[in-house]
Amino acid sequence: MTSVNSPSSAQEHEDADRPSTAVEKPEPTVTDETDAAATASRRPRPLAVPLGLLQAMRPRQWVKNVLVLAAPFAAGKLLDLQVLPYVGLAFVAFSLAASGVYLINDTKDVEADRAHPKKRYRPIAAGVVPPTLAVITGIVLFAAALGVSLLADPDLLIVTAIYIAVQLAYCLWLKHEPVIDICIVSSGFLMRAIAGGAAAGLYLSPWFLLTMAFGSLFMASGKRYAEMRLSERTGAKIRKSLERYSASYLRFVWSLSATVVIMAYGLWAFGIGVTRMPGGAPTPPSTWAIVSIVPFVIAVLRYAVDVDGGNGGEPEEIVLGDRVLQVLGVVWVVLMGLAVYTATVPA
Repeated sequence: MTSVNSPSSAQEHEDADRPSTAVEKPEPTVTDETDAAATASRRPRPLAVPLGLLQAMRPRQWVKNVLVLAAPFAAGKLLDLQVLPYVGLAFVAFSLAASGVYLINDTKDVEADRAHPKKRYRPIAAGVVPPTLAVITGIVLFAAALGVSLLADPDLLIVTAIYIAVQLAYCLWLKHEPVIDICIVSSGFLMRAIAGGAAAGLYLSPWFLLTMAFGSLFMASGKRYAEMRLSERTGAKIRKSLERYSASYLRFVWSLSATVVIMAYGLWAFGIGVTRMPGGAPTPPSTWAIVSIVPFVIAVLRYAVDVDGGNGGEPEEIVLGDRVLQVLGVVWVVLMGLAVYTATVPA
């Protein structure tokens, strides 16, 4: 006998096969709660923007501005109470100017920084600091740097203005030009040293200027070489100008600048303490200055080892991370201090 399904039974089968149109509210899960907590943690905090702005100004980089002490120290005037306040103003002026340059630079490179393995965490690239606020703050810092420079000496005002103009040209147009970019980076170190002499009204000897110029070029080319090594290891595109460089070329610039800086410092050291006597032979050079050549040369070679390993790019990171280099620096400062304060000569 053939069984016949009842209409009600057939309707039940159709209802079971038909997809349900009712929308049921899902129960909250652990994942939802985690996402909600993460969203809450990403909400901007009241001090996030000011703290991010301060971080974008890179106060750690202000350590570079101790180079304004180089000329007064070499001239034996660092402890002079009539000179020290003006040198302090030079330090403040270059700290403000450098921070303004960093803000403009990070605003210009915000998209490239977001693709960088480390720079993407910078406040402007991370979206913590609005680019407009960064630009306005940078302009204010430039004005403040020029005002502080004028308080010290008109010559310092000129040096600070040139520094700002050159660094802005680097940020906006010249940073991707090979060779030019290294020269501009090294000029930043040189102008800091010149600023200290300008603020104190000191004469800067040619050997001092050559030592600072090629020492700056040595650090700048070493920085580019370390960046190239980092780019090779990680595959990250750190800066466009690196595409035009080769490791052999950077080593050439590096070796050339190291050779010149050691020679210039040696000639400068052999002139410290020498005084020309009318109608007689000049006085002998300071023994302390001659001995200071030893830790100076070893420090240059030690710095080169650090850079060659590709473990550091910024000069201050290398110095702060190498205890042996720090000891050599202290020994050099002591010897040079004995030299210039026992036989004071122009820097």
